[in-house]
Amino acid sequence: MTVIYPEAEKRPVIDNLQIIRGPYLQQGTESSITIRWATNAPTQGKVWYGTVPDRLCLEQQETTITSDHIVKLSGLTKDTKYYYAVGTTAGVQAGGTEDYFFVTAPAQDQVSLGVRPMRIWVLGDAGRGNDLAAAVQDGYLKFTQTRHTDLWLMLGDNAYDTGTYEEYQRGIFDMYPQLLRSSVLWTAIGNHDGGCANSQLQTGPYYELFTLPTRGEAGGVPSSTAAYYSFDYGNIHFICLDSYGSDRSVAGKMFTWLADDAISSRQDWKVAFWHHPPYTKGSHDSDTEIELIEMRERALPILEEAGVDIVLCGHSHSYERSYLIDGHYGNSDSFNEQMKKNGGSGREDESQQYQKPLLASHAGTVYIVAGTSALADSVFPHPAMYTSLSIPGSLVLDVYGKRLDVKFIDCHGEIKDYFTIQKYSDGF
Repeated sequence: MTVIYPEAEKRPVIDNLQIIRGPYLQQGTESSITIRWATNAPTQGKVWYGTVPDRLCLEQQETTITSDHIVKLSGLTKDTKYYYAVGTTAGVQAGGTEDYFFVTAPAQDQVSLGVRPMRIWVLGDAGRGNDLAAAVQDGYLKFTQTRHTDLWLMLGDNAYDTGTYEEYQRGIFDMYPQLLRSSVLWTAIGNHDGGCANSQLQTGPYYELFTLPTRGEAGGVPSSTAAYYSFDYGNIHFICLDSYGSDRSVAGKMFTWLADDAISSRQDWKVAFWHHPPYTKGSHDSDTEIELIEMRERALPILEEAGVDIVLCGHSHSYERSYLIDGHYGNSDSFNEQMKKNGGSGREDESQQYQKPLLASHAGTVYIVAGTSALADSVFPHPAMYTSLSIPGSLVLDVYGKRLDVKFIDCHGEIKDYFTIQKYSDGF
């Protein structure tokens, strides 16, 4: 029987009980999603949900009393829009309107055939909670307009200066409430986040605020840690690494897991993201800093062997985008023309679209530094880069079957860089 919650249930029974963080969406899959929020006093949380905003006929509640609410909804239908509300066993506090919703992930075969396009938003070094971060968000919203953001990524330094709860509140939860409640956020840890977090112990605000897969709950090989993980969405396999707080030794747990996970995925697209970029000449230099050097020397051979298509990083407050390249693991002066799989712009309107065979090793990767979501510093050209810009902005990835379009969007919603990768089968 359909249950429509009464209007009176929308009013919190405890007058001083308030939502102080969220709601926000985590760990979305084809059949499940986690909804989180926080209240200023302990209570038993509850979620109402359904496919019509004013008829939320399904519900799930917590079994404990807490201020930090984490409710997982399971048994959902793939690629379906659900509306929801959150509150307590006494009543609804927020939601039940058309702007509180989520969309479950589509099936791989549906997306692979080009039936269902997907949009991903990417922010780097965004956690300052400043006017520039707000302007970058406004630029993206102007660009995307009514088109839904399927998921979004944050590339580390999500909370300046040391990753405190207050800094996360200012840098993320107060800044992006609309996107947080309607699109699943996936995060990487940066050095500023690590000021109050410990990757080895999985403690601190970063690890307590975000629900990330450790057991392969969203696809991929279980990593047994939230510091680095993977997940599938449609026909894309995402790999998140920890370039700051985890062991970066060749035989360490992270790179051992990476080799297993990256090569075993059979998704059409593979996208990796972390904080410290392997190539940059912006506010940081990949020739001199140990995290950048070790990620280049140790992670890139594994990723390129597995056929990863895009690598996204922040740290440098610049926008830098490489050619389609392979095999460059040394300093910038060792880069040469033979390392370019395609030395063009990658732009279809210039007849230089990048093309790659499906699931092929060492067919080329595009490396992007997108660390200008709250600050833009000067940048110098790295020889691996097609373009380098000192412009505040964010990145948009549009996947349509075997086609990937990447655009860098400024604060005015204008496209400042763009390229396309087209996949083809060996028999094509």
